[in-house]
Amino acid sequence: MDYVKSQKIIHWLMAIAIMLDLNIAQKFGGEMELWDRLESRADHATMGLIVTFLFILRLILRYRYGAPSLPSSMPKWQVYAAHGGHYGLYFLMGTLMLTGIISANFASDPIIVFGSYDLAFANHNADLFLSVRSIHEFCTNAIIALIVIHIAAAIYHHFIVKDNTTLNMTKFWTTKYSGK
Repeated sequence: MDYVKSQKIIHWLMAIAIMLDLNIAQKFGGEMELWDRLESRADHATMGLIVTFLFILRLILRYRYGAPSLPSSMPKWQVYAAHGGHYGLYFLMGTLMLTGIISANFASDPIIVFGSYDLAFANHNADLFLSVRSIHEFCTNAIIALIVIHIAAAIYHHFIVKDNTTLNMTKFWTTKYSGK
C-alpha cells in the first residue's frame, strides 16, 4: 500500500504552509511598528486558517485511505517512535490551531484574515490571551523539534537504511515493471 496522491499533495502543501507560517511568526519576537505587527499577525492567522483547512482534509483522507505499513525489518522502538512522532505532530498541529484561534478571539487588536474577517471578535481578556498564548508558544517550540526529528528520520531512512518509508511520501509517479 502507498499513500494516495492527494495525501502526498496535502502533506507537502501543509509542510510548505507550516514553514512559511513559522517564518512569519518569528517576526513577532523582534521590534516592529504596530502596523507591521498587525499585518504580520493577520498573515500568520490567515496562513494558520489555511493550514487548519488542509489539516482537516488530511485527517479525512487519512481516515479514508489509511497509511502504508512500516517495513517489517524496522526495529520495534522505531515503529513506536514513528507512530508517536506522527501522533505528536497531529496533536501539536491541532493544539496550535485551537490555541491560535482562541488567543486571536481575545486579542486586543484586530486580526483581519482573508482581508475581511476579524478574528478578534470577543472582549479582550489579557489574562486568558496570555495563558492561551503561552500554550501556543510552547506547542510551537515542540512542533519545531518534532519537525526536525521527522526530517532527520526521513533522511535516515532514505539514505542510510534505504527502505521505502520516505519514498511513500515523496514518490508521485508510478512505474510499471516491463519484465525485461
